[in-house]
Amino acid sequence: MEDIQVIINSFPYLLKGTLVTLELTLFSLIIGFVMGVIISFGQLYGNKLVQFIFLIYERVFRSIPLLVILFLIFYGLPAIGIRLDPLIASILGLGLRSSAYQSQILRGAILSIPKGQLDAAYSIGMNKIQTFFYIIFPQAIRIALSGWTNEAAVVLKDTSLAYALGVVELLRQGTYIISVTNRPLIVYLICGVIYFILTFSISRGLGRIEKKLAIPGYETRSV
Repeated sequence: MEDIQVIINSFPYLLKGTLVTLELTLFSLIIGFVMGVIISFGQLYGNKLVQFIFLIYERVFRSIPLLVILFLIFYGLPAIGIRLDPLIASILGLGLRSSAYQSQILRGAILSIPKGQLDAAYSIGMNKIQTFFYIIFPQAIRIALSGWTNEAAVVLKDTSLAYALGVVELLRQGTYIISVTNRPLIVYLICGVIYFILTFSISRGLGRIEKKLAIPGYETRSV
């Protein structure tokens, strides 16, 4: 009976934390996507210097643990006079790390598109930028959707690390509730269920979009 009362009383606070978790996820994915497009374009179409710079960027952010990235941004940047709100620092750290992974998802999708389409675009006078955004990019988005779905789920779960910077997201709200109720098992179980529901919903929702946009047999031929 007491556990039921804990669930009822904690629901508004966990809902508030869930909204912050979704906010972290959304803006981090947007930053990661924009940066990922730039990085993938530079790696494929840039000169050797640009390719080298983006290669280093991608390798660095894929190699350093996310928690270290968050600490470097939140605790390290003040040493050079840059102070960020915990929420902004978390979004930036999550977005930068995600951009390294999203760039490779997009890069793989772009490389899977038949080279003949690039040659056809060049033959009618399109430059590299026009070819990328009008011919390659729309197709790459559809092909990359499967990998991007996995990345969205990963980013959603990684938002729990924003707890370390003091962001009052789902996990920290749960910790506050535990400090009052002394019911860690039931509270953490509820948090786990919420993370599962969010992750499952994102995967199913994007999975349906992927099926709707799929062209039967095309992905098989491109691979």
